Amino acid sequence: MRMFNANDAAVIIGAYEHPGRELPDKSLAQIHAEVAIGALADAGLTLDDVDGYFCGHDAPGYGGGWVTMAEYLGLRDLTYMDSTESGGASPIYHVSHAAAAIAAGKCSVALITLAGKPRTGIQPGGGGPARPEDDFETAIFTGAGLVSTYALAARRHMYEFGTTSEQLAEIKVAASKHASHNPNAFLQKVMTVEDVVNSPMVADPLHRADCCVVTDGGGAVVVVSREVARSLDRQPVRIMGQGESAKLTNGGKLDLTYTSAVWSGPRAFEQAGVTPQDVDYVSIYDSFTITVLEILEDLGFCAKGEGGRFVMDGTLVAPHGRLPFNTDGGGLSNNHPGHRGGITKTIEAVRQLRGEANQGVQIPDCEIALVHGNGGDLGTRMRSATMILGRDA
Repeated sequence: MRMFNANDAAVIIGAYEHPGRELPDKSLAQIHAEVAIGALADAGLTLDDVDGYFCGHDAPGYGGGWVTMAEYLGLRDLTYMDSTESGGASPIYHVSHAAAAIAAGKCSVALITLAGKPRTGIQPGGGGPARPEDDFETAIFTGAGLVSTYALAARRHMYEFGTTSEQLAEIKVAASKHASHNPNAFLQKVMTVEDVVNSPMVADPLHRADCCVVTDGGGAVVVVSREVARSLDRQPVRIMGQGESAKLTNGGKLDLTYTSAVWSGPRAFEQAGVTPQDVDYVSIYDSFTITVLEILEDLGFCAKGEGGRFVMDGTLVAPHGRLPFNTDGGGLSNNHPGHRGGITKTIEAVRQLRGEANQGVQIPDCEIALVHGNGGDLGTRMRSATMILGRDA
């Protein structure tokens, strides 16, 4: 059965990434406001034009954040609001939900914002009521942090398929090469495989360079109806297909070698009417190098277990690799605001499709881009969002 497709009704028309990576003198609400205004200005719109607002629990305040932020931004005529919370995948969910809301006539100008201050402040979110799994898992994972559960997945992948630390390092090397072209990137030094594997061990087998950066900052995206887009002097980006999914623990019978992208990816490709072979550029959520490797396999760019070999020999390096990824430097080298990578992945895909990526990493004739985000934990439960974007005629 073919899935409902709202893509012809809505397009991405504005995108903006905050240039700051350490923002001690700004509040979280200020960062949300600055990226909102930036994305709307990119689109040729203002806050007065917005009738749909989307944010995750990174937004501070009441109602999952959107009530407080809508008031702070002065959004007085909202007809649709969404605070779906899916961690790093949240903004990609929001683009999909905005397109559906526009297709249903619920709104015509949707604003999506994300912001975080984990480097110089406190990040909201988390906490909440005790979960039914807490008593069991807290006992099992006492002393274990987030990195160690990803390390567990990496070690299992190595055991099953012979993946090596040097192969994981290729992912960081590609990200660092791209970040060297980005004046705003948090880390701009080009790294070698040796640099990565010789960096301090955080949780075996993951080294410090296998882990994403911790930054302040944020970004925003504007999704509008086709009718609104025709009135604006800005190149729209097509939303060709989306897929959402979740991977649960299955009572402890958990295979750590795959992610929920195995379901969200095929759904997005089916809706878009394209295949992995048609994709020119990928924005892959890169919380850790192992995250990228497993997602590339799960999305069908290579067979399961072949990710280590696939990423070698410059495959991921722009502009001429077989599958350039995260040309802004990604979360591994550029920006990971609020520990949530979905918004920056979408923004860089928009730049690539518009031909506006940084000099040295722009992919020639980029027509189809894939954006993928995940939230949760590779070692336990997670959710994914995959989105296929296209250059509009």
